Amino acid sequence: MRAAFIVLTATLFLTACNATQRGAAVGAGVGATAGAVLTGTPTGAAVGATAGGLAGALIGRASEDGKCRYRDRRGRTYIADC
Repeated sequence: MRAAFIVLTATLFLTACNATQRGAAVGAGVGATAGAVLTGTPTGAAVGATAGGLAGALIGRASEDGKCRYRDRRGRTYIADC
């Protein structure tokens, strides 16, 4: 039950991110899990998270439409060409 709550909460936070940020977050989580399972060490999990986060960010960036999101001091978001 606790794991389901954590996954649901993490999913809620990811809905506000753009594709690059979502890809990095998901990639880091998958990479950390794979690194921990394959090596059984915290170092393996850290290396997996780093590699997965980088790969996920690159994949997420490739799926975006070439627009960047900018935020001003008041919190308003603007979309313009990168």
